[in-house]
Amino acid sequence: MAESKGALIAKTVQKHAGRAKEKFLQNLGKVDRTADDIFDEHLQNFTRQQNSANRLQKEFNNYIRCVRAVQAASKTLMDSLNEIYESQWTGHDLLYVQAQNLDMLWQDFTHKLADQVLVPLNTYQSQFPEMRKKVDKRGRKLVDYDSQRHNFQSLQCNPKKRDELKVSRGKELLEEAKRTYEQLNSELHDELPALYDSRVLFLVTNLQTLFAAEQVFHTESSKVYSELEAIVDKLANESQRGSYTLKKNTELPSPKSPNANSSLIINTQPSQNNISGALDDTAPAARDTSPTTQINGNANSNANSNANSNANSNDNSLNNQDASPQNAVPPSKQVEELYDIPVGATTDNLPPGVLYRVKATYKYNREDVDELSFDVGEIIRVVEYDDPEEQEEGWLMGIKEGTNEKGMFPANFTKPL
Repeated sequence: MAESKGALIAKTVQKHAGRAKEKFLQNLGKVDRTADDIFDEHLQNFTRQQNSANRLQKEFNNYIRCVRAVQAASKTLMDSLNEIYESQWTGHDLLYVQAQNLDMLWQDFTHKLADQVLVPLNTYQSQFPEMRKKVDKRGRKLVDYDSQRHNFQSLQCNPKKRDELKVSRGKELLEEAKRTYEQLNSELHDELPALYDSRVLFLVTNLQTLFAAEQVFHTESSKVYSELEAIVDKLANESQRGSYTLKKNTELPSPKSPNANSSLIINTQPSQNNISGALDDTAPAARDTSPTTQINGNANSNANSNANSNANSNDNSLNNQDASPQNAVPPSKQVEELYDIPVGATTDNLPPGVLYRVKATYKYNREDVDELSFDVGEIIRVVEYDDPEEQEEGWLMGIKEGTNEKGMFPANFTKPL
């Protein structure tokens, strides 16, 4: 076994040495080389085609990496927009839906690029290394053929020292080298032109798939961006009408401040200045229609018309006091007015003190000890603030179901149930 291995190594070394010698003599012009102009043309075309495929594969890999980077950046951008776009603004839910649609378009686009464009390109490019190995092997067999041809010619040149045994052996080696070379050469004469001609069909198919995927993505994504633009335009129009303007301190408290509105309804006894203004003929026609104000207004009116009818005035006041509960605002109506119950929120069958319930649509980690942390999907019961002065615009007070944790939380991280 060791001898056969050693013999194989010696034979390989001898073959390499013979090829090196033959190439050296050919480069010096001492011996001729077999020429094949048609094959040389096929080889030039093959080399040019391989270089083009390598470049296309390199650039398209880079393109897909960039597309995926833009896809990730687009998703991050839309996620941040969904977070900062407040829940009470117009189109809040539609903005979320369109962001999801855009993300799906990106996923479909990158999937098509990878599976329908890059995979066929990799298959096309994988042909060239194997073909290059065959071309290189053909080159080595051509050198072997030329070497055996020159060796055989050398044995025949000197008839006086001609050794018929060596001549016969040289002829056998020459014929064997010729058969091996011509077989490879014939195969490449068929395969190289066929591979070169296939470039047109491949490029047409590959580029059509690429451009079609680009067209679908940009067409559909433009529709999404048109919807997003319409949402923002509507928000701009409502903002110009003052729909989202924060009221000044001198105005009445916002309906979103439940404790402030509670004080307005509970403390219905007007001040002396308000009574004087109501009796002034130059005061505006609008009046406070709360039950207590109506009683005082009737009493003063009777006093001005007839100073001696105090008894009748007192009777009217008592009658008005008895009638006022019939005109009072129902408790459920007061809750909706005080706390601005969102559309779609259910207020029935709730525990005492619970205004309505919400479900977390985003995770929130509290930043202060009086805030409430929660995960997506958790249910929170919205309740009144213990201290009205703690009420903040866009924030709610709630109790998390299951743990009874209580604290403030941003309203736009939830949706009403």
